[in-house]
Amino acid sequence: MTTTTTAAQEQEQGSGAGPGLTARLEGLQRLVDLGSGRIDPGLLADTAALLERAGQRLGLSGEHTVVTLAGGTGSGKSSLFNAICGLNLSPVGVRRPMTSKAHACVWGLDGAGPLLDWLDVDKRHRYARAGALEPDGSGGPAGSLQGLVLIDLPDHDSIAEMHRAEVDRFVSVADLLVWVVDPQKYADAALHRDYIVPYARHAGVTVIVLNQVDRLQPEEVGDCVSDLRRLLEAEGLAEPRIVTTSTVVDGGIADLRAVLAETVAARRARIERLSADVDRLVGRFAGYAAAAEPPAMIGERRAAELVDALTDAAGVPAVAEAMESAYELRAEDYVGWPVARLAARLRSDPLRKMRLTELREELRGAFTGPVGAQQGDVDTALHGVTDEVTAGLPEDWARAVRAASRSHAADLPEALGDSLKDVLPEFNQVPRWWWLIKTWQYFLVLVSVLSLVWIALLVAYGVAGLSDDPPALVGDAGLIPYVAVLLGCVLGMGALTSSACRNVVALSSARHGERMEEQMRERIAEVAEERVLYPVADELRTYARFRDEANALLNDA
Repeated sequence: MTTTTTAAQEQEQGSGAGPGLTARLEGLQRLVDLGSGRIDPGLLADTAALLERAGQRLGLSGEHTVVTLAGGTGSGKSSLFNAICGLNLSPVGVRRPMTSKAHACVWGLDGAGPLLDWLDVDKRHRYARAGALEPDGSGGPAGSLQGLVLIDLPDHDSIAEMHRAEVDRFVSVADLLVWVVDPQKYADAALHRDYIVPYARHAGVTVIVLNQVDRLQPEEVGDCVSDLRRLLEAEGLAEPRIVTTSTVVDGGIADLRAVLAETVAARRARIERLSADVDRLVGRFAGYAAAAEPPAMIGERRAAELVDALTDAAGVPAVAEAMESAYELRAEDYVGWPVARLAARLRSDPLRKMRLTELREELRGAFTGPVGAQQGDVDTALHGVTDEVTAGLPEDWARAVRAASRSHAADLPEALGDSLKDVLPEFNQVPRWWWLIKTWQYFLVLVSVLSLVWIALLVAYGVAGLSDDPPALVGDAGLIPYVAVLLGCVLGMGALTSSACRNVVALSSARHGERMEEQMRERIAEVAEERVLYPVADELRTYARFRDEANALLNDA
């Protein structure tokens, strides 16, 4: 935001009227920064415009006070302007408005040039009263208005759009607003509707001039002023300053000149005007800051529910179950009895191969790309996640918090898939004890084969008598029962080992599935924190800062 001058800060500190204007403007800037993209863009634009205008005005001459004379057709403001200036500077019309461009008269030109350029006053309509010390008609010297920039505006009720635009522009930047009315049209609806009511908070920098009181009887002036005061107070203008004037009688503008001299001497009008602008604008922020303390983040219970929903959306239970099946099928290749597997192959059962192959392919591709979770399931999981934390928030901020919870909804499916891919174990990762069992099983198979060969040799040499002098171990037929018993024990031991290992595998596969599901859930919780919970918490912190800033400004207003 634009910075203010040291002189302006000193003037603020010397006013004794609450916090400094600079601090309040900085507070407004913080509201704009925090509320950008979240609350009414029109309000933010108006605030940014005020901040820019305030920075520009505070950077210009603090020795000059900009006073506008505004009024309707026939109110006599141009005659009043000429009377105050002591010269016929602004054209006066009787039946129709004559002022089409703003005219400015400056008491003390030093430093006024940049201010007049900022006000965009045509150089042809700038006049100076520097050094004019002739009597002002009220008994005081003209030098008492040193620092005054008096501007005569076109009529606010002119049929020309450019005239009304000129009035609106100056009314928005003047340090002191002087509204000139006459006894016949002081209740003009256009004036009150378009200017008095919208600027009701600017009572401290507003003066109402009841001009042409010479047309009234002396006893009627008081009644007219009382009725005007009643009307202004009913419209929200607190303790309105009303001055009566007449440009056709001696001393008829003395009271107005005194008000202008007092205002110029105090050099506080621009600060008070900007403070009133801030007060008026701050009131519009009231609806965006709830009184209740906002929550800091989504509650643990609701966060756990979100993780559960995303876990289901990613199909984690089904994947964990598939992991259990794959674990058991993979274990069969290591702890199963090879003789039984050989018999199964001889029966040519392709179903097992197909099942294991499909499981492997499914698990390998389960979380590649956005296939891990469907967008509709993710949207369902996110539905209502912020209901508790937004219950007491203003609607605009509640909408911003809900938007924050869905800010990564489009890439959540892929994020869930990426986070879970690394959890799945490689298929070549085998527990060490499986290898030990496999070695033991093949040792038993070797013993079984040797036992069969031994029995065959005993039959061939010991029973059939293929040799006259066979070795003792193959020639004694009486060994056959013992070798057969050995073969049966080895086969039984292999089958028993396989059965026992299957039971162990069944238990460990369940633990394996639970462990995989727990690890996948942890990864999903990390994704939920990063993509949902943290953005919501950041938005709630932003709202908390906005609320504190807004309430601080509202309390100072």
